[in-house]
Amino acid sequence: MVSRMFRLETEVDKSRHDLLRRRLRDANTAASPVLRALRGTPGERELPLQVWALDDSGALAGGLVGHTWTSWLHVTYLWVDESARGTGLGSQLLAHAEVTARSERGCTEARVETWDFQAPDFYQKQGYEVVCVIPDYPPGITEYTLTKHLGPR
Repeated sequence: MVSRMFRLETEVDKSRHDLLRRRLRDANTAASPVLRALRGTPGERELPLQVWALDDSGALAGGLVGHTWTSWLHVTYLWVDESARGTGLGSQLLAHAEVTARSERGCTEARVETWDFQAPDFYQKQGYEVVCVIPDYPPGITEYTLTKHLGPR
């Protein structure tokens, strides 16, 4: 067995980051027939999906930021201003994103991560199911991953 020495660095390097991402994508594509079939199709790219709610004065009352990839909607952020909470705005933002993802992008599934003090109950009321629980992430907080089936496969 040959022993090799490597220099390890912890610096942030965008060009190495991009190279690593390309190489990992290539390795994953080579190993997975599913990912290989996605190459060169519209489903291969992540597409941003954003929904904004503005109040009468044009100020931001809430919003949803996410993306679609393959047949999935991924909700990254959903926030409603304190003054608009309890009005159903969060449900409207999420429903609008789901309809857009389903009707315009062919998504059949959705996913979101949230912490125990944020909104796991809210998402469950919207039809999401808990599929993963990570206690102490970060310490003292529990993270939930939830998914929802949006329509026919």
